[in-house]
Amino acid sequence: MDVRLLGRVAYLPTYEAMQAFTTARTPDTPDELWLCEHPPVFTQGLAGLPSHVLVQGDIPVVATNRGGQVTFHGPGQVMAYPLVNLQRAGYYVKEYVYKLEESVIRTLGHFGVTGHRVPGAPGIYVRLNDPFSHAALVGPTPAGDPFKGLGKICALGIKVSRHCTYHGAALNVAMDLEPFQRINPCGYAGLQTTDLFTIGVETSWDDAARVLAGQLAALL
Repeated sequence: MDVRLLGRVAYLPTYEAMQAFTTARTPDTPDELWLCEHPPVFTQGLAGLPSHVLVQGDIPVVATNRGGQVTFHGPGQVMAYPLVNLQRAGYYVKEYVYKLEESVIRTLGHFGVTGHRVPGAPGIYVRLNDPFSHAALVGPTPAGDPFKGLGKICALGIKVSRHCTYHGAALNVAMDLEPFQRINPCGYAGLQTTDLFTIGVETSWDDAARVLAGQLAALL
């Protein structure tokens, strides 16, 4: 897997470049992993509803063809875009998503943080009151809140075209979290978001990107 560090780049041209790469690739094209961060932008997935953007303000909204609903991207967030030929790699979309999530969980583990999956809600979450606890989550009652006590630290959204992936994962490292309050993150009203800095991990964007890239390259 060829790893490309793009730096801080605008979202829309990056999205268009992923589409162009995927359209042009052949069965022999090497897989790539793009790592970058974006200026502030809200992105809407195919399932996104305009009503989930509560207060847009001065942040642009870009409609995309990834799965999921609305999320926020901004400086201090590691965007990881794996461009993978799933047919050549030999695994299905569900396994690919699992590997993405596992890469993030292992990255968080590198910094001593325990990441959790929530059934039916793609992404990775942490306990806000004790992000370093290794205890398993206790599921909610049928009428309970599956996100009680949790903060979302990584959003996932992918697109698969001709067995090849683009879009990917957004890991919050040290960013302005206020824009998340202007939306229903991933379609969930009141869902809290967090980042590594807020839960007590002081690391640089470069270090977090390096660790995540290593985990993605190893698992994918």
